[in-house]
Amino acid sequence: MSASATGLTIILPANNEEAYIGDCLRALLASEPTHVPVQLLVVANACTDGTVTVARSFEAAATASGWTMQVIDLPEPGKLNALNVGDDLARGELRLYLDADVIVSPPLVRMLVSELVATPSPRYASGTPRISPARSAVTRAYARFWQQLPFARSEAPGFGVFAMNAAGRARWGRFPAIISDDTYVRLLFAPHERKGVSATYEWPMVEGFSRLVKVRRRQDQGVKEIAQKWPALLHNEGKSGVSGADMLGMFLKEPAGFLVYAVVALAVRLKRPSSHWTRGR
Repeated sequence: MSASATGLTIILPANNEEAYIGDCLRALLASEPTHVPVQLLVVANACTDGTVTVARSFEAAATASGWTMQVIDLPEPGKLNALNVGDDLARGELRLYLDADVIVSPPLVRMLVSELVATPSPRYASGTPRISPARSAVTRAYARFWQQLPFARSEAPGFGVFAMNAAGRARWGRFPAIISDDTYVRLLFAPHERKGVSATYEWPMVEGFSRLVKVRRRQDQGVKEIAQKWPALLHNEGKSGVSGADMLGMFLKEPAGFLVYAVVALAVRLKRPSSHWTRGR
């Protein structure tokens, strides 16, 4: 497959992201040239703020960059439905799914495209995540420790940004109604099919203890749901466990972060799960 033979569709679901989507789109439209046609679809879903207005204010900049851009204003809520609507409108064989609060670095999109067109075999790709600077001390401590965990240090963990070529996208049809879409898609690919590129992106972590607990609980529920519905997918996890020696080393490096992480994990186990969706920040 050659880069000239395909195009890229970027699908960006957004629900009440007025405070974030401007920075996201500004960074995205400052991307280095990809040398393939780029279609950008912002799929707003049940927004009650200025998300749609802000997104549409970037249409002229997208045109000037040579991209086609469409902002879809859905009355129905739901990220998974938004992703499916985006896929229905997608023209590119390559797909990039991007959260509205992520800030990509200029080379990221170009490097992802290069990785995806390098083989006709199924390929999943993502960038190198960087946690955005946190305002609260508890989140800063949690983030420092969390970034040492095997998943966070693995190749192409994919949270916030994940992409695949046409053969990779053929691995599934419509997005199922599940909690963790990014985990589901990542586990559809074996470790050797997942590739990380060196270009970075910024991903925000939620602020404060109570929100960390809510999001961590939701993440655990998402993994549990996948294990129940598609247990075979867990064979594709590929991440190593944490030994006692590893945990001791992480504790000695980040004692405050270890304490916050441990207390959050304990709080998750002590409180009943919630059925409400919780933002990842």
